[in-house]
Amino acid sequence: MNIKHIIEKIILELSQENQTISFAESCTGGRIASAFTSVSGSSKILNGSCVTYSNEIKHNWLGVSRETLDNYGAVSQKCVYEMLDGIKAMANSNYALAVSGVAGPTGGTELKPVGTVYIGVLTPTKKVVYKSHFEGNREEIQVKSTIFAIEKLANFLKK
Repeated sequence: MNIKHIIEKIILELSQENQTISFAESCTGGRIASAFTSVSGSSKILNGSCVTYSNEIKHNWLGVSRETLDNYGAVSQKCVYEMLDGIKAMANSNYALAVSGVAGPTGGTELKPVGTVYIGVLTPTKKVVYKSHFEGNREEIQVKSTIFAIEKLANFLKK
């Protein structure tokens, strides 16, 4: 199933339930929001999206604590948990996706090599953050992260 079809199903399900969604993106640079807004009907469910690329913006806009950023870094499970809470509160949405990672080709470390991406899904009843490692160049890592996030959200909606 292609990603556009998955998004159409998400839009249909959330709109039938009168639910909304928002996104907090870092390494994907707005690709999730772009994927959704390219599909007709997204205005029924999409409350908003933030590209929070810098640590300062993650802190100021989403309320990610300085302690989290200093002790765990932006590319961490804890940061993405806080990004989910921040975007949910900012946009007053029922669902949220958040992504932070190292798209490369620079920026990787031994503990967080290029391709390390944390992807979070928040629903009215659950909050889960996945640690993934994607291979490829910068664009491929961004695209794979976007698809993974959308597919994970769709899986939660099927349950």
